[in-house]
Amino acid sequence: MEIFNEATISLKQNWEALKTESPQLRIRDAAKRLGVSEAELLATGIGEQVIRLQDNFESQVLDFPQLGKVMALTRNEACVLEHKGPFQKIELHAAGPSTIATVIGPIEQRVFFKSWKFGFAVTTPSPKGILKSLQYFDQTGEAILKVYLQEQSNPAAYERMLEKYASENQHSTLDIETPEIPSYSSFNELDMDAFQSDWATMRDTHDFFGMLRKHRLNRLDAVKWIGDRWAYEVNKLSVRKVLSVASDTQLPIMIFAGNKGNIQIHQGKIRTIRQMGNWINVLDPDFNMHLNESEVDSAYVVHKNTTDGYVSALELFDKNGELAVQFFGLRKPGLPQKPAWKELLDQLT
Repeated sequence: MEIFNEATISLKQNWEALKTESPQLRIRDAAKRLGVSEAELLATGIGEQVIRLQDNFESQVLDFPQLGKVMALTRNEACVLEHKGPFQKIELHAAGPSTIATVIGPIEQRVFFKSWKFGFAVTTPSPKGILKSLQYFDQTGEAILKVYLQEQSNPAAYERMLEKYASENQHSTLDIETPEIPSYSSFNELDMDAFQSDWATMRDTHDFFGMLRKHRLNRLDAVKWIGDRWAYEVNKLSVRKVLSVASDTQLPIMIFAGNKGNIQIHQGKIRTIRQMGNWINVLDPDFNMHLNESEVDSAYVVHKNTTDGYVSALELFDKNGELAVQFFGLRKPGLPQKPAWKELLDQLT
């Protein structure tokens, strides 16, 4: 049986008061207002509309295809991606803390289980009815992935997952960790010649991550310091032109956005673009993107060398210097990127 401590009871009461005052406030924003993580706030509902899950997250993800068509939501501070469809092909790579999953199909993701710490099954009243979801969070209580049932989902499979994965520990108290602040090389410490040589001799876009580790660089510093041949800053609202042209010309693109525990990927054409205040949105039937432009601090066109030629991207960074979202031209391995995509990015200068 759940035992609420005084702090949890107080937080629960404060949240109820806040919901009365601002009924449209989303839980992520409510958590910020109350000075806690989203996971801590969600956990105040344990014993009512929230069930705490076990920490065998790899097994849970492997069971996602049984749910049928769902909506998968992955976000960071600036960008949200939502895909509707089934989890189709899921493969695990490595083992233990380094386990990674690749998800291929209508929902495409790269899952990094090292950052997964808390899981919940959540029942939420909404104007459209009762929403049922599985929600996962990292060590700091930040959301990693949320999977919402749809009308075409398999509710029996969802109930089976709850029976299989509900934790014996239904405590609302969470062991929240303080975010680690990594140490990076300064500009003066960087071996610029070696850095530029490693960038120029990349053979695959995935070599980029190893290069960052080798030189102890964060991504933003790397694109700032590499020089204009490989990366240069553009207007932070350049995403508007990229999305508009991609929609108008039906140029297929890729969009990558996520967090430390999950990267969600969109591949294909986009159609409906809507600006709503600070938010620029893609509102297609089975894919939505919501980008809060007020959280975007800088934008760069970035070129990487590969065996297939240049691979170019528009990369947006948030106010904390974290990567918010990337846009690429859609291409298949072994083929060069489309000239129309490179031409579009060149126009951003």
